[in-house]
Amino acid sequence: MPHMQMRDLKENYVVSKETLKGSMNQKKSSPQMMIKSGDRFEDGKKVLGRINGRRRGRGYKVDRFQDGKLEPSMGSTPCKSLMFHTRPGYGQLGTKCIVKANHFLAEIPGSDLSHYNVEINPEVASRKLDKAIMTELVKLYRNSDLGTKLPVYDGRKNLYTAGSLPFTSKVFNVILADEDEETGNVRKRDFEVTIKFVAVASMAQLRNLLSGKQVDTPQGALNIIDTVLRELAAQRYLSVGRFLYSPTIRKPQALGGGVESWRGFYQSIRPTQMGLSLNIDMSTIAFIEPLPVIDFVAQILGKDVYSRPMSDADRVKVKKALRGVKVEVTHRGNVRRKYRVSGLTTQPTRELIFPLDEHMNMKSVVEYFQEMYGYTIRYAHLPCLQVGNEKKVNYLPMEACKIVEGQRYTKGLNEKQITSLLKVSCQRPHEQELDILQTVQQNDYDHDPYAKEFGINISSKLASIEARVLPAPWVIIELKYSDTGKEKEYLPQVGQWNMMNKKVINGSTVRYWACINFSRSVQESTAHGFCQELVQMCQISGMEFDRDPVIPIYSARPDQVKKALKYVYHAAANKLEGKELELLIAILPDNNGSLYGDLKRICETDLGLISQCCLTKHVFKISRQYLANLSLKINVKMGGRNTVLLDALSWRIPLVSDIPTIIFGADVTHPESGEDSSPSIAAVVASQDWPEVTKYAGLVCAQPHRQELIQDLYKTWQDPQRGTVAGGMIRELLLAFKKATGQKPLRIIFYRDGVSEGQFYQVLLYELDAIRKACASLEPTYQPPVTFIVVQKRHHTRLFANNHNDRSSTDKSGNILPGTVVDSKICHPTEFDFYLCSHAGIQGTSRPAHYHVLWDENNFTADEIQSLTNNLCYTYARCTRSVSVVPPAYYAHLAAYRARFYIEPEGSETTKSRCARTSNGSSVRPLPALKDKVKNVMFYC
Repeated sequence: MPHMQMRDLKENYVVSKETLKGSMNQKKSSPQMMIKSGDRFEDGKKVLGRINGRRRGRGYKVDRFQDGKLEPSMGSTPCKSLMFHTRPGYGQLGTKCIVKANHFLAEIPGSDLSHYNVEINPEVASRKLDKAIMTELVKLYRNSDLGTKLPVYDGRKNLYTAGSLPFTSKVFNVILADEDEETGNVRKRDFEVTIKFVAVASMAQLRNLLSGKQVDTPQGALNIIDTVLRELAAQRYLSVGRFLYSPTIRKPQALGGGVESWRGFYQSIRPTQMGLSLNIDMSTIAFIEPLPVIDFVAQILGKDVYSRPMSDADRVKVKKALRGVKVEVTHRGNVRRKYRVSGLTTQPTRELIFPLDEHMNMKSVVEYFQEMYGYTIRYAHLPCLQVGNEKKVNYLPMEACKIVEGQRYTKGLNEKQITSLLKVSCQRPHEQELDILQTVQQNDYDHDPYAKEFGINISSKLASIEARVLPAPWVIIELKYSDTGKEKEYLPQVGQWNMMNKKVINGSTVRYWACINFSRSVQESTAHGFCQELVQMCQISGMEFDRDPVIPIYSARPDQVKKALKYVYHAAANKLEGKELELLIAILPDNNGSLYGDLKRICETDLGLISQCCLTKHVFKISRQYLANLSLKINVKMGGRNTVLLDALSWRIPLVSDIPTIIFGADVTHPESGEDSSPSIAAVVASQDWPEVTKYAGLVCAQPHRQELIQDLYKTWQDPQRGTVAGGMIRELLLAFKKATGQKPLRIIFYRDGVSEGQFYQVLLYELDAIRKACASLEPTYQPPVTFIVVQKRHHTRLFANNHNDRSSTDKSGNILPGTVVDSKICHPTEFDFYLCSHAGIQGTSRPAHYHVLWDENNFTADEIQSLTNNLCYTYARCTRSVSVVPPAYYAHLAAYRARFYIEPEGSETTKSRCARTSNGSSVRPLPALKDKVKNVMFYC
């Protein structure tokens, strides 16, 4: 096997599990991985921690892996660092073209910068107040004690200057008037501010990195430049993480329900091959509309509240919507005190009384506002807002309050609001490009006093980059025509092809199927007609599909899903006499709540039954395109193949076709913000056919809340009879590959989704170790070479055609052509990464996927890995288009999303009895196991 000689595989280097006990999600880290509280994980730019007390260049000290056993790096044992894979060269394949990127070249200062620590006493919890204190300090002392320096402050503990201040440590006194958030009272407060020198941030090391030398990323210098360029914008706009928003960028658009859209932008400094780059991208998010509170309430409830009293249910809804929202009073003329809403009264305003003084003299709210402010309350039938703290509750009539502008809406948007937000934010590429250029123009970096102070210059032009359009692969759709018996090859055009009146390459067989109708509006005859149309389409597409169901179509109520599934499953089993039902078609209401999730959980973890759900609206309006798409999904769920790459069947895929190769995809999905206890879900899929690489089996597991490292890739446990038992998702999928193909994989390609740049090291160290251990658990000397690639979609690089009017360089949506790849200029100075836009745009501006090859023992060239990744994007089973992310990563995401339906409700008897502990000691409830019939097919499609 010539590939094995490329690298000495007898000694591979991986980190030990003990080294990783201090995982990124634990509050405490072990002595072996000391991640300090000052270490940063912002936008993927991480200050390296220390392992075993020693800093390790661009990598970490690792243990040695030999003959399937971990050998600690001790004594005279040679020690290596786990280094990210360096770029093996640049790709040459494809048609060359020029594209533009939303990156702007930044010229950096030649002199070093200084970093100071800031301590403010008494401490304040508000970053905004911290900023105000430091702004006042600079105003008072800039021309004296600060030596005319104009520093920038990050709102926490860090102050930066160009050059040095005239002191190493100094204490300043600042008096500031600020507003109490609970009471709205303005008060004067004294603060003592200590500024102390920390370190000099050298620009030389940053210049070395940008020139292509392999050095530690000088994170301190990058953080300073990032903070400097954000300072003026943060004063003008509202900061939300790394984004800045303002109603002046574009007029806010109402989304309904008291919510509106605000336009903003993302800004981040990045080291790239062309030098330091400022990445700017547009963004739109939801804010609370600054309405009078009574109008906001009317929008929330969608009804008249001006003349009718509020029901208890409405009051609860309004209380939930308003809790934590900041309001200002409007009944006192120019006095606009601000308060934060803590609750809502249970009584209407007209019934509310409160003590005026400690003698408990009572007065009604209506009388108080009339006597104190001359204000007549008009809507006394409505409850009052409660503001302030528990000790001193203030009542404010809704009509006398207005919502303060600039409050982000953090609760979940409904379907209508999401649709409106997408419509507002969706922009054609040329519109997005213009917005970005206008943002750079508005930010006016040439006249930014902070940028001038630090000697930073920003180009006003988008980066122009040489790109390449990779050729689309030939795909085989139908293996045989009934009349010719010849293979049929198709060359996709602009990332897509048509399956109408064509057959899949390997049609599956469905002999025993049934249908349950959960929709009250669908009559039995309509359901029967739909099923017959679907069966016919499956037959046309090349599947063997029995025309009639095993039992007549069964109608059931949505709240009887478990009962209905059990009845149909057992009724079919009784009729089949020993054979099992293979497929369930389920007709669901358009708004089905938890029905879909419950059905999938019961079918896949209890009954071992493949299901295909269809919404009522599609049953009534039968579309041939819809039926064709359903037939593609059903075929792969039942074990068939839709398309195969011609190069796969011709044994021509480099570093895949030569020896048995398994391709993994892995992803972790986390609970939505606000869910503090739900587990994260990890999913791993792996190809089960070679050389075709189109079928992917999937496994899922629950793990601790917000844990990114996949815990169950490899695991061992003690069995009373068998002793130490090895298992885990990698091991199980390797065995499944051997069973399906008759061969063990001799090469592993691992696409890992959902990892930010700040987590690259820990994910690679932990998960590469797990892969190695899983292989060694099968045979001590079994160590196939591994290529580990991180896939990112949540980045902010956008690529635009050089000439939007040149129709030959864009697709129908105006986006760059599918297959466009960039591996120069805006990519990392030394590491192996590339941007690939593998799909044709439909609407809006396409987002290329960012692939980062962290580890490569297979020695892929740039052309080989880019071409393989692009070609795989044409094998996605659910549609006849190339997709934006490599399918194994896409499938892993789908499987993880599906598994969220398997989480059992809190407090159920099964959850109490099935609570388990992970390797780091935290408890998590295991997911119910997938049935064998399910996990070996693409059930998640």
